[in-house]
Amino acid sequence: MSANAATILVVEDDATVRMLIVDVLEELEFAVLQADGGDQALAILKDPTRHIDLMMTDFGLPDMDGKELAYKALDLRPALPVLFASGYAENIEVPQGMYLIAKPFSIDQLRDKVLAILESS
Repeated sequence: MSANAATILVVEDDATVRMLIVDVLEELEFAVLQADGGDQALAILKDPTRHIDLMMTDFGLPDMDGKELAYKALDLRPALPVLFASGYAENIEVPQGMYLIAKPFSIDQLRDKVLAILESS
């Protein structure tokens, strides 16, 4: 799968962090959708006209945590790969079939992780 064909949904409650992640992914030629929390993300996921190849979500969201969001997302889109981003990666149990990247991460780390996930799914 070529990078420019992939659409990534970024879910991050911190506007500055979300903007940085979106900028990096767009620079890498991904199409990016963004949400500031679980409810907004679920509204996007419920829209059958939106194609999404990967959901990247902060683990520590205020309204529902990333794991809860991931399970709700998989109810809607069972084949959707999920990538968690967390500053507390060493303390997180990542559910089977999901992925984790530790914050802070470099542009190269993010690119490599996203491409590896997209290639394996």
